[in-house]
Amino acid sequence: MTYQPGTISNDLTSLPKLPSWVTSARTETPEDVAFLSGAALAHLHLVLSREDVPQALLRERLALKAAETCVAHSGRVERAQELRDAVQFLQPGDNPGPAGEIYLYWRRGIERPVSVKTLHRALPDVELEQIGEWLDAGQGAPIPRAASVMQAVIEERSRDGTAALLTADAALAQALGWSHVLPLLAFGLKRGDLRRTGEDLHLACHRAATAAADEATREAANLTRRAARLRDVAPKLRAKGAEDAVALFLARDSVAPTALTSLRSDRAARRFCDRLVELGAVRELTGRDTFRLYGI
Repeated sequence: MTYQPGTISNDLTSLPKLPSWVTSARTETPEDVAFLSGAALAHLHLVLSREDVPQALLRERLALKAAETCVAHSGRVERAQELRDAVQFLQPGDNPGPAGEIYLYWRRGIERPVSVKTLHRALPDVELEQIGEWLDAGQGAPIPRAASVMQAVIEERSRDGTAALLTADAALAQALGWSHVLPLLAFGLKRGDLRRTGEDLHLACHRAATAAADEATREAANLTRRAARLRDVAPKLRAKGAEDAVALFLARDSVAPTALTSLRSDRAARRFCDRLVELGAVRELTGRDTFRLYGI
């Protein structure tokens, strides 16, 4: 995600947390709920202004959370590890399955700058004109705009929660001036919230945005620390192609050794990943002896 750099200190230990009064407040009035969501999103925007936050990696990690939520909404039980497996080991012509397809929707939706074409690439069974009409349904402040877009999608495709949430998060990103979709409402809303309409839906989106902004801020802090560790150990890596391999880890939620094509061979890639684990720079994510995945 490309944000304009801010003036916040680059001291990694001072990545600002969301003030506790935002998340601890217990209020039901529409005005207060809207105020809290605005404060949460404004704080997240400042966090995202930092150059040391790994933007692409954060988008991928939140896309995985959004996919987990959408899969659960659809009545399936696949979690993060199953979703990663469904996508990372795909071969040309393979079918990722329903859960894997949902994960692919989100990955495609966050990869490129937000636009009607990007959403059409993520949701290829929806016409470009239809996506444009959905986005035009939202007007005004960011959360009401996103909620109106979500309601417009649900009215057309009542059983397609993924399309509704992805398009709503795209509208939210556009309203906030962000270049890419950052999944927020997708993992902040409950399944029953998608049946709400009007003001009830707006309030649900305000609450979801507050909770999701808090979680996204925590995830950003976690990934920023881990990315700093990887950058610190990078000079110790002597393998040819190490620089490109490190860049991939800084941009992807999970990486299979076979994806590290800058290294000499699959064996060299596996050894490289094991070395990063030894240095405490990445983690092995599967717990398996074969078909392993690694990530920050």
